[in-house]
Order: sequence, then structure tokens, then C-alpha cells
Amino acid sequence: MKLVRFSQGGGAQRLGLTDGSAIAPLSNWGIDTGSMIDVIERWSELKAQLAEISEFTLPLDDVRLHAPIARPNKVLGIGLNYAEHAAEGGMQPPSEQMWFAKPATAVNGPFDDIKRPVVSDQLDYEVELVVIIGKRCRHLSREDAANAIFGYCVGNDVSVRDWQLKTSQVFLGKAFDGHAPFGPWITTADCFDPADAGIHSFVNDQQRQSSRTSRMVFDCAAQVALLSQVMTIEPGDVIFTGTPSGVGGLMNPPTWLVPGDVVRAEVEGLGYIQNTIVAEKIGEVVSQGQNG
Repeated sequence: MKLVRFSQGGGAQRLGLTDGSAIAPLSNWGIDTGSMIDVIERWSELKAQLAEISEFTLPLDDVRLHAPIARPNKVLGIGLNYAEHAAEGGMQPPSEQMWFAKPATAVNGPFDDIKRPVVSDQLDYEVELVVIIGKRCRHLSREDAANAIFGYCVGNDVSVRDWQLKTSQVFLGKAFDGHAPFGPWITTADCFDPADAGIHSFVNDQQRQSSRTSRMVFDCAAQVALLSQVMTIEPGDVIFTGTPSGVGGLMNPPTWLVPGDVVRAEVEGLGYIQNTIVAEKIGEVVSQGQNG
């Protein structure tokens, strides 16, 4: 199944199922849910009912898609998780997982604008497979970790390279408002195999990244298992699982994103997200709407 969060004509944000071309609003089927996190937490109760939905009547072209989860409790990302990406930066693949966090204010919609910040012109893209956690748990084995995954999305770990690399702590360069677009929907784990899917990015229709998820150094289950040794993972937590080679900052010369550029990130079997770069204006504040 594919779960979406959407609005129509500037109205309230709603939840629905999609077949990839149209939406079945959950409220039309008598399903009362407060948020996407609520759906995930109640999945064992709702799954059978949602599986009965067969009429998708609201065209995707008539709605605005929002990030599937507005305010995740955690947005986490792993670094250098493709050997080819480490190599293009002159590094060896890491022997241990390298983690950073992105704040909830970084969350952005799958087709919303990405702002180039006023404090930097070194704006870069990173297409990533995104994992959505489905259960509250701790200290998972690798096998149990796979069962804790609710679903998958496409993401772009937008990075401001000079802020990322000026110190040993990369957090600030990963933390700018709106720099974690993901979506376009959550594809549930029973409908997608993350083991070997194509992963690609394009800037203005020019391909920049192309790889397969089978080339990850640490696969999705290994990532979730390790995180669970450190913290309680919770329904709706968002994990960016790493990017392949081809980022703009490691091109010769470096090629940064500029206002007007259109970045498309896609994962085979999950669809794509596409965002236009715009210049940030002083005083702008990100608003992602209702929680969850």
C-alpha cells in the first residue's frame, strides 16, 4: 500500500491511500485518524480495513502532496554508506556506521521548493532511500530490525557543504530549514524490497547519481539494529540511508545548486520527488502544518 498526506485547494491536510495516479481519502472510508504516526501505530488494527479500499477517485494532479510525516520524532542520516561515494571523496568505506541528525524543521514536501540559504552558496543534493520506522523498540537483532520497518520513501539529504565541513561535526550543514524533502508517499514494507533497487538523481534533467541499493555498505536492517542499541526507535521515525557517488560538491569543478535548478530524486519502485531551488529571503520561517 501507498500512504499519502495531502491537501486540496489550500484546505486542511488529510491522509489517504494512492494507487500512484489518484487518492482515496481515508475519511471517505470512515477511517478516523489523527496523523500518519497514528496510522502507523494502529497499523495492525487498520491494515485489513485499508486493504479493502479499491476506489481511488481524487486525481493526484488535483492535490498538493506533503511530506508523509510532518514532524517526526527523529530524522537520522548515515554518512558515507556507499563505497563509491566514499571513494569520490578520497576516503575508504567506513568500518563503523557514521550518524548525524536533521531537525524536524528540515522536513519538506516531495514537490515543495528548497531554499538556498542566504549564508552559503554551497548547496548540494543527495538522493537517498528513506526508511520509516513502524514499532517502538530497543536492542533489536538484525533480523528483528527488518520487522520494525514500516515502509520506505524517496528522500533528498540536502546539504550545505561549507557548513557541513567547516568542523568535525556535520550537523549544521545538514540542519537547514526544508533540507529534508521526502515522499512522495510511504510504500509499506510488504510492497517493496530494499535489497537491490535503482537509485538516481537528476539536476535539470541531467543525471548526476545512479547506483543500486545493493551497494550500501550497511543495509537498512543493519542500520536500524545499530540505532536501536543507542536509542528507542519509535513509529514515524525517519532514517536517510545514505547516498551514492555523483554529488555536486565532488564534481570537478564543484557544481552547486542555484535558484531555478530542479532536482529530481528517485528510487526504483518508490516513485520520485522533485524540488525547485529558490533563494531564501531573510525572515522566512518554515511551516509544516499539523504534527505527524
